[in-house]
Amino acid sequence: MINSPATNARGDRPPKDVPKTRRCLRCIAVFHSDWAGERICTQCKNTAAWRNGAPARSFPPNNRR
Repeated sequence: MINSPATNARGDRPPKDVPKTRRCLRCIAVFHSDWAGERICTQCKNTAAWRNGAPARSFPPNNRR
């Protein structure tokens, strides 16, 4: 059975794609993510480096939050 808002009238499970605040995997800025797979902020996606497929710079482990 497909779980959709119409079939999930009791609210047993939350929807999979809930908008939420996340940290960008590229620049670590906090941004509003519209779906679960969106992990890169709009500012990073608008850069030429992102559009050209350049690798992201890596951050030291102690800077990750």
